[in-house]
Amino acid sequence: MKWRFTERMADMAQTWRSSKRLTLFIAILLCASMLMPVAASAAYYNTYSTVATLGNANDCYAAQGFAVGSTYVYSVKVNGDNNKAVIYRTKMSDGTTTLMTNGDNGSTYATYLGHANDVVLSSNDGNYYMFVVTMNAGSMSLVKLKYVGTTYYKVGNYTIKYDGADKAMSGVKITSKDASNLNFLFKSGRTLYRGSLPLTATSGTIHVTNSFSLNIEDAKVNGSTISNITSYAFQGFGYYNNTIYVPMTYKNVSIVLVYRNISTASGTIQADPNLSFRVTSSAFPDLFEIEGVGVANGDKLWFSTNRRTEPGDTAHDGVHYFNDFSAS
Repeated sequence: MKWRFTERMADMAQTWRSSKRLTLFIAILLCASMLMPVAASAAYYNTYSTVATLGNANDCYAAQGFAVGSTYVYSVKVNGDNNKAVIYRTKMSDGTTTLMTNGDNGSTYATYLGHANDVVLSSNDGNYYMFVVTMNAGSMSLVKLKYVGTTYYKVGNYTIKYDGADKAMSGVKITSKDASNLNFLFKSGRTLYRGSLPLTATSGTIHVTNSFSLNIEDAKVNGSTISNITSYAFQGFGYYNNTIYVPMTYKNVSIVLVYRNISTASGTIQADPNLSFRVTSSAFPDLFEIEGVGVANGDKLWFSTNRRTEPGDTAHDGVHYFNDFSAS
């Protein structure tokens, strides 16, 4: 009887030790899981709202440059020969769109903006300005307009040079300004350049330096790379809070890649894998081309488009924003 009691006690002790080890193991697992970083889920936006449709005044059918202010967005459209450009002002709150007037001659177009591929807004001493990259090399590489309400005036033009040679740019944004200068970020293809210009200069040369390049091959949209991304066309770009938003288009598909920490960027930088945008448009199967993007008031990501249901369609270019996204 004593032997059986001792055996039973040994079994109970063994069971208790096993249970204790199991409890300890579970506790260790729980602690480890609490210490491990939690991977953030990728944010992906693929729907949009249209606020306004842009007209085709003065036979300017192609949407190009785009800039976002605090109350209005500004869209440039050009004709087929790039010798006429019109500017539309759209109120973000209600979509009211006005064709702006050239205050220098009373017309509603300009002849000196070239392809007008990108636009950036600036202010100084209570005055408001637009800088437009023309995609031309030489003294009209960058054009400065002063605007008052819905009227604009040409007040400057500049040469952009890189390594001593004239350089055409396809994108432009202002990253900062100080008491004397505006600091620009220019883009050509996937390469970004930095340069500065005195605040009140009406002419001159901007000597740019090669700052960094964009890796697109490894960029992820909704968690996956795009096999034919080198076939996508670059457009202008947006800048907000040390981050750039880079639209690219292939036929009826447009994406926006996001690159961060621009102030210290060098070499080749990678896209943020946790934030991306894409529109694949069945409504506009011939073309859905995001031309330019910009963040308004730390909130919505706005953009302009060329949209075609079929070749020759010119009735659907517009101003839009991505649903549900907020940059703040």
